[in-house]
This record gives sequence, C-alpha cells and structure tokens, in this order.
Amino acid sequence: MANELAGKRVAFVVAPEGTEQVELTEPWKAVQQAGGQPELVSTKSGEIQAFNHLDKADTFPVDKVVTDVSPDDYDGLVLPGGVANPDFLRTDKNVVQFVHGFFDQQKPVAAICHAPWTLIEADVVRGRRMTSWPSLQTDLRNAGAEWVDEEVVVDGGFVTSRKPDDLPAFCAKMVEEIAEGKHRAQAKSA
Repeated sequence: MANELAGKRVAFVVAPEGTEQVELTEPWKAVQQAGGQPELVSTKSGEIQAFNHLDKADTFPVDKVVTDVSPDDYDGLVLPGGVANPDFLRTDKNVVQFVHGFFDQQKPVAAICHAPWTLIEADVVRGRRMTSWPSLQTDLRNAGAEWVDEEVVVDGGFVTSRKPDDLPAFCAKMVEEIAEGKHRAQAKSA
C-alpha cells in the first residue's frame, strides 16, 4: 500500500459514542499508509468516544460535522462498526442522506461488522452481495441483500466484512476499491 490513495480524501462516519475502536483505527491507518487523507465525520463537533467492545477506549477529534460536508468532498466512505454506533447513525437523516450520496455518485463504500444497519436505512443494500456481523443477516436479507458468511465481500466498489478478525482483508480491499475510483455498479441500488 504505497501511494495508491495519494490525493484521495476518505470520510469515516461515526457517532459521538459506540464505535468499535479497532474498526476505526485499522482502516484509518490503512488509508494513511496508502497516501490518503482520512477525515473523521460525526453528527457533533468535538470528540467521539470509541469502545473496545463494551468498555470505553480512546477519544478521537472530529474533523467535520456531517451537516457541513457532502459526498462531493470525498473519494470514498468508511463505516466502522460497534453495536451502538450504526444504531445511532441510522436515526440521523443527515447521515443517511450523506451515506446514500456515495452510492448515487458511484463512489466506493466500505462497512464492517454492525455498520450495515446504517446502509439498510439508506436503502442501498437491495440486490447487493454482502456480509456483516452474523446477527444482522436477517435484517440485511429483509432489506433485499444477499448475505454471505465470508471474510470480505466486494460488490462493485462496495466492501463489507464481518468482524475485527477480518480487518486485514477488509483494509486491503477497501484501499483497492477506493484507489480504483468510481464504480458504475454502486448506483444500482441507490
């Protein structure tokens, strides 16, 4: 991962609390190591509180508030997991519109663990092959996705993985898809 993402900006959208720390920090490092510029986008300014499962972990400074940005500003989107994080994000109409915009613009999106809950609310999983934390499989199937139990799934610029153990494969495919740029298949469900 030398400079595949040189000049590319990547939005990491997280709630003020509840993000699984390693699902934020490992993809963040992968973007940086590939020469990209990650930005932390949240619903409020200040800091977000990350978690290691159910225990508080580190805090991270918010770069932008979702109401002040547009998918036009970024080359890709990463949605870290954690149970509370996507549950909070899917109730925020500004986040849902922001996420949907990446699919409208055919830009790469990567989501891990519980993050697909936000994608269900954005109505972008219908007809897509994807994975997630196993407890979301019924929700995803009911929303029209083809759920599979695999380490990493790529469907036309859309990358999903199940859990922290999948992070090496997730990060590699996330960087690859963002480096490739727009994918026509992204708009098929938007």
